[in-house]
Amino acid sequence: MLEALLSPTLLPGEQERPQRLLDAMRYAALDGGKRLRPFLVIESAALFGASGSGVLRAACALELVHCYSLVHDDLPAMDDDDLRRGKPTVHRAFDEATAILAGDGLLTYAFDVMADPATHPDAAVRCELALGLARASGLGGMAGGQMLDLAAEAAGIALSRAEIEQLQAMKTGALLRFGAEAGAIFARADAHERAALIAYGQALGAAFQIADDILDAEGDEAAMGKRVAKDAGRNKGTLVGALGIEAARKLRDELAQQAVDALAPFGARANVLVQAARFTAQRAH
Repeated sequence: MLEALLSPTLLPGEQERPQRLLDAMRYAALDGGKRLRPFLVIESAALFGASGSGVLRAACALELVHCYSLVHDDLPAMDDDDLRRGKPTVHRAFDEATAILAGDGLLTYAFDVMADPATHPDAAVRCELALGLARASGLGGMAGGQMLDLAAEAAGIALSRAEIEQLQAMKTGALLRFGAEAGAIFARADAHERAALIAYGQALGAAFQIADDILDAEGDEAAMGKRVAKDAGRNKGTLVGALGIEAARKLRDELAQQAVDALAPFGARANVLVQAARFTAQRAH
């Protein structure tokens, strides 16, 4: 589905898809990655019996936003990384201007995909999905979290645990939380079911970020497919730095269990999401 969306085929209202920009967008989105965020959309929708191309489109919209964020985060003005998913970052493989436009294109296209009637026949559901994605990715979510991260790095002052948790809940956790909630929105789940998935997504997002920080401290660059051991040298706000690695591991595992516990109302139907929470905590890359 993602490859089909990023094909040369024009949509109504489009005039041209410039080849170099399309190539950069495809490079960013199609080759590698865990696909955790779209997986959460698909599996949370499946709890309520929802599946099919519309769910896949909603999942792809979320992945497009995530991929845009990686392209921009890797830029010299941000994290200045040369390696992503085991290959050169977009600004290295193409150039900086093309990378900026590729990120812009991916972000904008995400809302095109989400708002299209092909995603859901009910316009109210599409609006709610688009609103949720915007809130998770924008000023009060991922983009805001990135700003907090950059500000902390520039200030050179150690953040408190609460400040780190807030930063990470925005920069990383917001999109993961939305991924879990999106399936409930798509399937018109009731308020209690939706709240359970939000709690799952919040705990999963926090566990995921701690696991990522542990891997940065201890992981192997070849296995990770990106530069490691960079957080400590750049004053990045991490719970590994604030608590120490053993305490961070303990907290990671507690959060993963919180995610599992949040799924109790769904019983055995949620087994795949339960395994995802456990994998998130124990992953090696």
